[in-house]
Amino acid sequence: MTPALSAAQARRIAVAAQGFAATKPRATVNRAHLRRLLARIQLLQMDSVSVAVRAHYAPVFSRLGPYDRGLLDRAAWSHRAGSPRLLVEYWAHEAALMNVADWPLMRWRMRQWPHGRWGSHIVQANPQLVEDVTAAVAELGPATAGQIEAHLAAASGRAGRGPWWNRSDTKWVAEALFASGVLTTATRVGFARHYDLVANVLPPEVLTRQVDDQEAVRELMLRSADALGVGTEADLRDYFRLSPAQAKRAIAALVADGELEPVQVTGWGAPAYLRVGQVIPRTDRGTALLCPFDPLIFFRPRVQRLFDFFYRIEIYIPEERRQYGYYVWPFLLNGQLVARVDLKADRRHDALHVVGAFAEQGRSHPAVAEALAAELETMACWLGLARVSVGDRGDLAAELRRRT
Repeated sequence: MTPALSAAQARRIAVAAQGFAATKPRATVNRAHLRRLLARIQLLQMDSVSVAVRAHYAPVFSRLGPYDRGLLDRAAWSHRAGSPRLLVEYWAHEAALMNVADWPLMRWRMRQWPHGRWGSHIVQANPQLVEDVTAAVAELGPATAGQIEAHLAAASGRAGRGPWWNRSDTKWVAEALFASGVLTTATRVGFARHYDLVANVLPPEVLTRQVDDQEAVRELMLRSADALGVGTEADLRDYFRLSPAQAKRAIAALVADGELEPVQVTGWGAPAYLRVGQVIPRTDRGTALLCPFDPLIFFRPRVQRLFDFFYRIEIYIPEERRQYGYYVWPFLLNGQLVARVDLKADRRHDALHVVGAFAEQGRSHPAVAEALAAELETMACWLGLARVSVGDRGDLAAELRRRT
């Protein structure tokens, strides 16, 4: 008989697996804290929106509390003696930072995209440009797409001929070479990616490691299970964006190997799989603000199942049609999603501005506002802002304003 879990047990497992049940470090967050966290959650999704703070910084703050963002920058984009690079960029979930040691597990995906994830027709139509971009990066070292393009333009001028490509083609080719594993991100300045050859960025033991495609997918699925605790096949495959066929095969292997256990979760319409050895917490724990791309909530159907919380990002919806706001952070209080706030780092007024604040139905506004105010004040301090300001939108705004 298939073991059963209640919906509450599944929620507690999921929150704990993502690192929220653990006590946040009291001392300064260090490299060891970061390493342990990334071993647990596996990846940090990246996004260009910076209205509050860029997405990859937020999950670390949500789980570990205030920390020096330079710690994450160094872990992702620098390599020094005694402090090797911990993370590397690739298409893991979407654009994401993932553990350097796991880069070989993505080679099957790199082979699927020999001409890039998008714009493959441009790459295929410009084989000479592919060679030239690769050669330019080898000569320049870490360089932006604009710097590569300028280098190629100068070289073509010295050769007595004009550029034979459209200006934007260089970026398409650089991105294609990133997707196919020829280039990676050496560093970022601001948010601009500086490309370099993978051999100049990744350790030799990572570059030389070869993993069978099916074994790589199995390992990625196991990492998904570690990060989620319990999940449906759709949940597990979404974490690293695997195909249904890949997921089914890997799950069958992991069940046969005793790594996953089939379970039935009350109210879930699909079979679920529990990571073997996962402890089922007895109580709800975990309080944090969650950015829209936090791995606890980036698969929206799972959010609905776990928390009975309907969540969609509204960036691309016209302002007059938005229900909650532009960049809305759900608020996790004692392991449950109880509210959401539209946040903006208002540097001009030296404030973390709450554009709107909304409580979930049936939640105590005073209790939620008190806990939320404390988290917002901590976040404002972390971002170097002097205060929290609260606007008028939302049924929680007035109560929150009284506490900030």
